[in-house]
Amino acid sequence: MGQARKEKLRNIYFLGFSLVIGILAASGAILFRTLIELFQNLFWASGTSFLDKLVQSPWWLKLLIPTAVGLFVGPLITFLAPEIKGTGVPEVIFSVAARESTIRHRVTLLKSLITSLLIGGGASVGREGPIAQIGASVGSSMAQLFKLGPELRRAYLAAGAAAGIAATFNAPMAGTLFAVEIILLDIEIVYLSHIVISAVTGSVLSRLFWGEFPAFNVPVFHTSHPWELPIYLLLGCLAGFAAIAFVQMIYFLDGAFQRIRIPEWTKPALGGMLLGCLAIKLPQVMGVGYDTVNETLAGTLGLKIAFILLAAKMAATSLCIGSGMSGGIFAPSLVLGATLGTTVSLGLVRVFPELGLSSSNYALAGMGALVAGSTLAPITAIMTIFEITYNYRVMLPLMVACISSTLIVKYFLGYSAYEMKLLKRGVNIVRGHDVGILRSLRVREFMDREFESLRDATPIMAIIERFMKSSYPHFIVLNEKGALVGMLSPRDLKSTLDKLEELKDIVVAADLMTTRVVSLHAEDNLERALYLFEGHKVSLLPVTDPGAPANVMGVLKKDKLLQAYRERVLKDRILSIPAR
Repeated sequence: MGQARKEKLRNIYFLGFSLVIGILAASGAILFRTLIELFQNLFWASGTSFLDKLVQSPWWLKLLIPTAVGLFVGPLITFLAPEIKGTGVPEVIFSVAARESTIRHRVTLLKSLITSLLIGGGASVGREGPIAQIGASVGSSMAQLFKLGPELRRAYLAAGAAAGIAATFNAPMAGTLFAVEIILLDIEIVYLSHIVISAVTGSVLSRLFWGEFPAFNVPVFHTSHPWELPIYLLLGCLAGFAAIAFVQMIYFLDGAFQRIRIPEWTKPALGGMLLGCLAIKLPQVMGVGYDTVNETLAGTLGLKIAFILLAAKMAATSLCIGSGMSGGIFAPSLVLGATLGTTVSLGLVRVFPELGLSSSNYALAGMGALVAGSTLAPITAIMTIFEITYNYRVMLPLMVACISSTLIVKYFLGYSAYEMKLLKRGVNIVRGHDVGILRSLRVREFMDREFESLRDATPIMAIIERFMKSSYPHFIVLNEKGALVGMLSPRDLKSTLDKLEELKDIVVAADLMTTRVVSLHAEDNLERALYLFEGHKVSLLPVTDPGAPANVMGVLKKDKLLQAYRERVLKDRILSIPAR
């Protein structure tokens, strides 16, 4: 059999593998949601919706159930699988960045059971983050089972997460973007097809199981006037500040619970009891919160209750996650965004009745804006809302709100809710890499001391000849004293190629080179090098002598840095395996 035929069969095999992961991850999402419904029916009074069940239940049950569930799951989280605590997404990001996309097999079962029990018992957390972690665990476990390499393991972990999100929202594009924009941050384009196939498979399977279900009861979206765009801009800015408050409150309460001197396994019960006290007056704060979202989209939620629920839901979710429960922030962000959009639109109409704003439109835009702010993933937020509505008219207001929210959070906070959790653990992720690992590695240990250079007086024809013979993408340009004066790349030659005959005897390297050179010192660490590579989008950096900045000692290639990173991650994993 020819090599080309073997390669084709190999590609078909791996795409089939993506299909299987999509089926398994979607099945996990379906099982997870089924367990939530089972526990809701078991714990609470009868009703047509979860909110109706809560309203029909006596006050003492709202206090007892979340406390008892917290007491039951606390030891399971603390002693069996601490990585399932919280939203789940930061743990997936960390496994990609620092554990070669390896997730323990037990995570799938325990995350499904514990989080469904918590949500069924009324915990104010989302199901999307846990579903992403469940799907990622399925993808990682399958790749480990078949002994696939780190790159494929990474792709299939992301594929499993995408399938879970796609199955939840019936939104394959949103699932794909969630995996790429939030979990991976960076991926080879060749692996994108694996993620897309798994996401589409997850969405198809969910449709077969639940039918053509809408995630929400969405009204027809329409804008009355183009001048409404500044109001969506205002909404986006407010959503950015609300997202910052949400993230800060989560980690403030996390720190507060850490300081309480009681056993760690009892803290979810304390969080459940405090949640129950809040829910006695406001049962809407319990559970995922989609009943509240549907009220805002139907335009039936009043200004006062919308504002109260905005603050109460933020506090309830922060209590649950801060106390160590397992659950996501995606759904609570949707609830916060919907109530914020309703508050802004109804508040403006009360002051300026002639505006005639549709509160349901602003609830929808607010949902996307607050998700974009809390996750710093505006494209995922935009596509999630678009796939919920399938109305192109929503795109422009949604883009204005989501991008402005993201910019506010980036400027005033700088990190998403997921990145904040990792930072609290001393992990700083840049483009899918834990840069903390690179902090102890010095540039001098990994630079190449041999490099290609040109004199600043080299004629253009000689430069072209050197580029044709060299495998380097950039040349260091030195003056007659051997000092660094610039960098030259094929891009710098483009503007002269159409006039080569006229310029061949006139132009030299000094006329073409980039003089604003970004360089490293030999004693810099690889963390700084990675920031420079990502910030300036180059593949090679000159390394200079700290005592003589114009003296080039060598060059550092981005490929060499990433190789050093992978080797260090592998070494840390081997050293962390306990001896038998």
